[in-house]
Amino acid sequence: MEDWAEIRRLHRAEGVPIRAIARRLGVGRNTVRRALAAAGPPRYRRAVKGSIVDVVEPQIRALLADWPTMPATVIAERIGWDRSLTVLKERVRQLRPLYAPPDPVSRTTYLPGEVAQCDLWFPPVDVPLGFGQVGRPPVLVMVAGYSRVIAARMLPTRTGEDLLAGMWTLLAGWGGAPKTLVWDNESAIGAWKAGRPQLTAAAQAFRGTLGIAIRLCRPADPEAKGLVERANGYLETSFLPGRSFTSPADFNGQLGDWLPVAAGRWHRRIEARPADRWATDRAAMVASPPVPPVVGWHRLIRLPRDHYVRVDANDYSVDPTVIGRWVRIDADLEQVRVHCAGRLVATHPRCWARNQSLTDPVHAQAAAALRQQHASRPQTAVDAEVQVRDLAVYDRLTAAEAAA
Repeated sequence: MEDWAEIRRLHRAEGVPIRAIARRLGVGRNTVRRALAAAGPPRYRRAVKGSIVDVVEPQIRALLADWPTMPATVIAERIGWDRSLTVLKERVRQLRPLYAPPDPVSRTTYLPGEVAQCDLWFPPVDVPLGFGQVGRPPVLVMVAGYSRVIAARMLPTRTGEDLLAGMWTLLAGWGGAPKTLVWDNESAIGAWKAGRPQLTAAAQAFRGTLGIAIRLCRPADPEAKGLVERANGYLETSFLPGRSFTSPADFNGQLGDWLPVAAGRWHRRIEARPADRWATDRAAMVASPPVPPVVGWHRLIRLPRDHYVRVDANDYSVDPTVIGRWVRIDADLEQVRVHCAGRLVATHPRCWARNQSLTDPVHAQAAAALRQQHASRPQTAVDAEVQVRDLAVYDRLTAAEAAA
């Protein structure tokens, strides 16, 4: 999955030729061509094997904690390492930055289309979710590095399905994708494990389809995404005060009306208005792929007798005439749709409240008619042979036992 995604990024974002990609990644040119021609990510991925260095990593970390600059050869001597020095040096190279002394940084400048920083903002305001419930759903915030244009949208949840759907919605609104998306250690996107960043399979598929990179910040490194952190504060101090919201749709509507106003204001750091730099930023981004990434909720189940399907924390009714058949559930940020053999058998607005059962009146009427039809059907031979025990028998047995 990772090689497939990197091949597409190098070709789409960097313009690297097929032969150069094959040489750089150590794969065949036919492998590169297949990855570029594929409409989606590979179905299977070989599990990553452990390293012989894993056993001694705690000892390496202990030495680096006290002596961050200790050479790898000295570390090998201290821990009694008698295996390949190459793999040990590679692990030390990965771990050393975690224990190196702080290094002050200068201001960072960004090229057009180069990067966008992403984060989740949790507005300190209660939003009505329906069914008498209120909550504080997350808001996905994305800031383009060169222009400082902000895109944002409230999401039902912070699950991977909704998070990637929100990212695609914002990027589709931009009409392109920056070459790199910077994320904190959000579990739905990925995390640092064993000294290296590891994206989830869904995030790898997402970035591979777009042909871009997703970079995870190191733990405890808030400066790495200062742009979006400041944007969160800007939203909280300039957008939120004095507003009230009747629903998540109302929140997104007001936010969508306000963001162009924010893009037209003077930005002191870049000495320009974000809107004035947007055309240059947008022109340098990676074009949207011909086949959009697969995002949202997708499941294939056999419809149970109660003819409801679950998405996130809610149940949605389905046409009861397809009970017992396989149905496909597709849900995004707006709607829940259910198909059976290519036919649409249910569509509902996405519910933001939790633990609710959403019933289409048409489905309820159809279920009532089927139950009535089943109850009034003629008695079959099998039904006639079934005896029904007279409950008075149990009363007589109980009385007899009491008398004894």
